[in-house]
Amino acid sequence: MKTFVEDVLKGQGDNYIFPFFWQHGESEDVLREYMKVIHESNIGAVCVEARPHPDFAGPRWWHDMDIILDEARKRNMKVWILDDAHFPTGYANGLLPQKEDSLCKQYLAYNCADIYGPVAEASLHVAELAHYAPTIHDFVNPIFDEQNPRKFDDDQLFAVVAARVLKGDTVSRDTVVLTDKVKDGWLEWDAPEGVWRIFVFYLTRNGGGKTNYINMLDADSCHVQIEAVYEPHYAHYKDDFGKTIAGFFSDEPAVGNTKGFAFDESIGRKKMHLPWNKDMNAMMEERLGKDYVKVLPALWTAMDDDLETGRTRYGYMDAVTELISKSFSGQIGKWCEDHGVEYIGHIVEDGGQHSRLGSSMGHFFRAMKGQHMAGIDDIGNQVIPGGDYNRRLDGFAKGGQGEFFHFELGKLGSSYAHIDPKKQGRAMCEIFGAYGWNTGVKTMKYLADHFLVQGLNYFVPHAFSPKAFPDPDCPPHFYAHGENPQYRHFGKLMAYMNRMCHLFNHGRSVVQAALLYHGEAEWSGGYMFDQKPARELMEHQIDFDIVPADVFAFGEYFNTGLTPAGEKEGMALLEINGNTYKALVLPYSQFITQAVARFIIKAQKEGFPVVFVDGRPEGICDVPKEMSADLMREMEGCGCVAALSHLAGCLQGKGVCEISLDQSFKRFRYYHYVQDQAHIYMFFNGDPGQCFDGTVTVSAAGPAFRYDAMENRMYKADVKDLGGESRITLKLAPGESAVFIFDECVDNLPEFYTGSGRNRKVEGPWQVSLCETKQYPDFKPLAVVDELHDIGRLARDFSGFIRYENTFTLSGDSDLPEKLVIDQAYEGVEVWVNDSYAGMVIALPYVFDIKDKVKTGENTLRIEVATTLYRKVSGMEDKNNPFRNPPIVQEPIGIIGDVRACVY
Repeated sequence: MKTFVEDVLKGQGDNYIFPFFWQHGESEDVLREYMKVIHESNIGAVCVEARPHPDFAGPRWWHDMDIILDEARKRNMKVWILDDAHFPTGYANGLLPQKEDSLCKQYLAYNCADIYGPVAEASLHVAELAHYAPTIHDFVNPIFDEQNPRKFDDDQLFAVVAARVLKGDTVSRDTVVLTDKVKDGWLEWDAPEGVWRIFVFYLTRNGGGKTNYINMLDADSCHVQIEAVYEPHYAHYKDDFGKTIAGFFSDEPAVGNTKGFAFDESIGRKKMHLPWNKDMNAMMEERLGKDYVKVLPALWTAMDDDLETGRTRYGYMDAVTELISKSFSGQIGKWCEDHGVEYIGHIVEDGGQHSRLGSSMGHFFRAMKGQHMAGIDDIGNQVIPGGDYNRRLDGFAKGGQGEFFHFELGKLGSSYAHIDPKKQGRAMCEIFGAYGWNTGVKTMKYLADHFLVQGLNYFVPHAFSPKAFPDPDCPPHFYAHGENPQYRHFGKLMAYMNRMCHLFNHGRSVVQAALLYHGEAEWSGGYMFDQKPARELMEHQIDFDIVPADVFAFGEYFNTGLTPAGEKEGMALLEINGNTYKALVLPYSQFITQAVARFIIKAQKEGFPVVFVDGRPEGICDVPKEMSADLMREMEGCGCVAALSHLAGCLQGKGVCEISLDQSFKRFRYYHYVQDQAHIYMFFNGDPGQCFDGTVTVSAAGPAFRYDAMENRMYKADVKDLGGESRITLKLAPGESAVFIFDECVDNLPEFYTGSGRNRKVEGPWQVSLCETKQYPDFKPLAVVDELHDIGRLARDFSGFIRYENTFTLSGDSDLPEKLVIDQAYEGVEVWVNDSYAGMVIALPYVFDIKDKVKTGENTLRIEVATTLYRKVSGMEDKNNPFRNPPIVQEPIGIIGDVRACVY
């Protein structure tokens, strides 16, 4: 047996969980209590968040950190530090207002005026237009925006460009640069015939978002973040760096050129200030030529040449995201490396925002290049069971696309972990936050499995809050000062997640296809969100990684190359950072980069499959027009085109698939991982109501066993060797997962119970009692019921423990049952038979081993079900608090359906 399996079986696996531990300035006793309960939840680290703390990086902060670090050392725990006083990262603990204006954000913006020519000796007061003037939007302050933004007086004229206005409000690419005609603040110009739009471009520090946040494009400004947060922590805890202190966490840093979280800041599709700094002029000249100002209108307005428009927008975004990558995450990551710690975190990914400006950072992969893990977050009901096919209207994801959250979000994180050498295969997911008090371990396990099966292998549960109960700030809270009935059940879930993460670390994933990241295509023209083909691939069990154009442009860093066809594979393979892919899939892209184009040309020569979804590109967005035409001619006949609905079939026909099901099951997910030459398969039934009952054929062969990470046990695997591949017979309840490991056999393993056998219903009556969490085990009788149904009908506002008591008789000549099966429960369940503990189950299937606990004659049965805190908190919260529990359609509480004893 492989060492990594022995590790988890012996309880010696590593820790992969570090929940947010919010700080408000609580007492020493509370801080020590919370470090204790976090550790007792099978968690070996915390991420300390200062957002609500009154004195970040001040005397009270160091006092509290001293206590947390002391407890961490005693318990051999690690500590991560969220790197700012306020959300999002970039506030630099309020230091920026003390710095010179040159370190603050700067933007390229414009005002314009139209003129209907011909008009001889027309004049325009350019000085009046070459500065920021407040609009109605400045008097609307969305949540998280500044009430009194800092004012600057260094606006300056950048350029004046006239463009002929054409049909549909596009402008001609044949613009006229008029900057040299401006004298004493006035433009004088003989306007030719036609409608002309005069663009007055200027540089400003006013009118953007989050004025007191650092300029993400500027290395000196970003260093203020290090000066304000990182260096003071090193000064106080130098000896803990790389030991107890593991590193720092950035939470959703943003370019911040707009206010709020509109999520539509796609270049060229919205009038907005565009980020700028002192380096941008030279970088734009390098990409677009010294006379690039003539095409500046294309950054906001479509020109009559799509390729010229796309090239301009791509050149701008390419420069901006390169600066962000180097100035922010690159600089902080290097500082952390130099000081013996690591740097992690995530950006705003929601609904495609990860490739845009505003509340995100312009490019998912470049934004986090300096970090040592890939990172994403899932909060506010973004992923919900059954929510993958529709737009939802709940939580922070209000109006958001279930398609993105279910089919792309997780793959962004795991893909980056796979392809970037710096990440070492590690992908972090912040999870559970702001899902509400109604979210308990049943849903949490679903969410954990949803991301585990997509390759995430580190988790930051959100959150442990030591504030007085009930803290309305983004629940659920996992302990809640002992009020949470599911605290122990949460601990079991954490143990499960740690074991699963241990299986999926220190090895490599086995992925079939590379899916080109849509970000560059969005910048430059028409595009398809890569969540579209991602969904098609997932629903047909074809695994993939999302790869940016940079893997081809910077092949040496990513170790990118084409390996020739071999006898074993039978086809050429794309290799990125040691991972191999059988095909490259391009979501529809009007334009692509020259690096991608040159790879496609080479792939055609080597026989490597390239599939264009819904159409071929029309041009190359980062070269002059003549070179674009040359490359497009070379690309003629390369690859093939497949309609989105036929993509999976096209790939399967080319051998780009690894597993097959004996039935169509769209929500069946799998993950294939190789560690120490052992092949690990995780299967997950993501359907909230339908059971999967069939076979799965996989490419691995040889002896195998089934591993139950929840109970930390091995079982026989129902696997048939087909000669080079294997067929697994599998039954998965809604939301259930399974792990199969192809490795050396272990003798005398037990059979895994799959629901077969003779079932006997445990008949009523049932004595039902209730107990609030802090009164446990002081249960009070509620009712006697013959059939099991929603206890909420009898106790509408109850949260806590529900106890069911019953007796059943077994005759001497009957087979003694081996399993107790509960049809459905809400949520965490514990069972005692004849006062002997039979275990805890937190999600379907609710199956308990009672073989050694039952006897001939009368048997006693006690079942306890832990609810969520939703009903209790709903009766306590201030209804005027915007962060309160929103009214929801409530799930039942307690046991629903039958309780059955099973002989098999």
